[in-house]
Amino acid sequence: MEKMLENVFHLKENRTTVQTELLAGLTTFMTMAYILAVNPLILSAAGMDAGAVFTATALASGISCVLMASFANLPFALSSAMGLNAFFAYTVVGQMGYSWQLALTAVLVEGLIFIALSVTNVREALFNAIPLTLKSAVTVGIGFFITFIGLQNAHVVVAGPKLVALFSFPKAMAEGTFHSEGITVLLALFGILLTAVLVIKNLKGHILIGIFATWGLGIVLELLGVYIPDPARGYFSLMPTGIVAPPVSLAPTFLQFDFHAILSLDFIVVIFAFLFVDLFDTLGTLIGCASRADMLDEKGRLPRVKGALLADACGTSLGACLGTSTISTYVESSAGIVEGGRTGLTAVTTAIFFLVALFFSPLFLAVPGFATAPALVIVGFLMMQQVAKIPWSDITEAIPSFICIAVMPFAYSIAEGIAFGIISYTLLHVASGKFRNVTWLMYVLTVLFILKYAWL
Repeated sequence: MEKMLENVFHLKENRTTVQTELLAGLTTFMTMAYILAVNPLILSAAGMDAGAVFTATALASGISCVLMASFANLPFALSSAMGLNAFFAYTVVGQMGYSWQLALTAVLVEGLIFIALSVTNVREALFNAIPLTLKSAVTVGIGFFITFIGLQNAHVVVAGPKLVALFSFPKAMAEGTFHSEGITVLLALFGILLTAVLVIKNLKGHILIGIFATWGLGIVLELLGVYIPDPARGYFSLMPTGIVAPPVSLAPTFLQFDFHAILSLDFIVVIFAFLFVDLFDTLGTLIGCASRADMLDEKGRLPRVKGALLADACGTSLGACLGTSTISTYVESSAGIVEGGRTGLTAVTTAIFFLVALFFSPLFLAVPGFATAPALVIVGFLMMQQVAKIPWSDITEAIPSFICIAVMPFAYSIAEGIAFGIISYTLLHVASGKFRNVTWLMYVLTVLFILKYAWL
């Protein structure tokens, strides 16, 4: 067996061993398995069946990791992208009013476009066309956006007379909702602090541990009578109905496409938003993880990057067919790389754990919103770290980045943040006489976005 794995993954050539790769794959899975709890919660807000989404997420993740190993022999794992799943549920469906079937269609089209771009050099060319500062700003803006969503899901932030407000414990006591809603808010705050401590301690699987520890404490409080379920208000028992079960059927989401509005301007904007964020998130993740593994050549290029991008693109199309949002390479892959993962065997190992998880759907689907909120907040923090890459001393670069970051959470839309960032970047560079620093593609995108706002 070891000899066969050596022949397939070239372990010695990459200065690694079977044991190292297996540990790295488990570590990667532990750091990103939270997506199995979070993704069904987010996409169910769009009206999708949570059980089917769970199965689609696990299958698409597992198969995409195998594709990464097959096409590129790299230790990168893939799953439904955080941020893009929020864009899918809260912007495309919730804000723009499209059906989730149409949003899945946009994901499918995005994946097919990426397959075409990945077999050529177009995807790399697009990466070079968009300014580096805006790439960083998009990541930071998404971080703020999903943090806001996490705080909302936990009811730490609620609607108020000034649009939003913090949850009021005295009000909950007066209304008799403290032992249902109030306790879950406290549990979410506890979970955020606990997960932060685990991050500081650099404990592997910190996000997953934070989710289950927060949920476990909630179960204890329910058993003690401190947390009292209130189904009428949406606060149910925290105890799962089981742990092991056959995989949930894909039928509610499998091939559920709607092509009736694919030629509309809004639909094109949605596809572009998916394309833009996935493109730069994936390329940025590949470069960042490859740098940590010392895989980049002397010119800063990643060998076999075309295969990695193709795996990502095929995973997105496959995920849409199964019934989940955009599949993307995960920055958590760096956790496995730190453990020594250097080849596709790490990705295959991660894939095996995703497929095994199919049989534990009752455990993952019972995870309440207050327990996944810490994951969203901490992932938002990790994405926020990209803000250091923005040159704040260069005002012409910094202001568009700031606008991009601010608009995403305040407009409750990733797409609007991207659009405002690109428009302001181009116009400010033209107004300051730096128009030669703007690529032709940026001018094209600026015109398209302006026309979009003029027409809608």
